[in-house]
Amino acid sequence: MSEISQEMVKKIAGLAKISFNDEDLPKISRQLTDIVSYVEKLKELDTSEVVPLSNPFDIDKPNREDIPKDGLTVNELLANAPEAKMDYFVIPKVI
Repeated sequence: MSEISQEMVKKIAGLAKISFNDEDLPKISRQLTDIVSYVEKLKELDTSEVVPLSNPFDIDKPNREDIPKDGLTVNELLANAPEAKMDYFVIPKVI
């Protein structure tokens, strides 16, 4: 992988809507180049025998039984609302 230029860093920063000092450009360019180089190096590894993990720890978490129960009443739900009208929350108009 070739080096990520300072112009490319400026373009990426513009797309990401981030800003930084021009003095930081060489450092950021070097760091991004190092990151991309490291990822390229990782791509060279043979991972065909590696089993994908959803969790790095071998933990079996039992799920609780799904038992329906009574929920909150309308009055309990609206108790902390800044403003309510009838059985609904009142919110600012968005359009």
